[in-house]
Amino acid sequence: MGEMMDRIMTMFTDFIGQVTALVVSLVALGVAAGVVFGDSVPFVGGVLSNLLDLVNMLGENGLVGLLVLALLMSMYNR
Repeated sequence: MGEMMDRIMTMFTDFIGQVTALVVSLVALGVAAGVVFGDSVPFVGGVLSNLLDLVNMLGENGLVGLLVLALLMSMYNR
């Protein structure tokens, strides 16, 4: 029973990792398309502005923003 649960958890974590990699790739594509073609590109026009808003929000919060960014990066790198 324990071996089966280990396999299920491994499959689940692998799936989550693959979905995360896909989402990160889509965000990168959205940023690149927003820079090249501007905000008029359907479905990706808001990605660049949302990312810039996030960076501005973290910058306005000073040290707390840096801590949140460090926390998010450490969670992503796991």
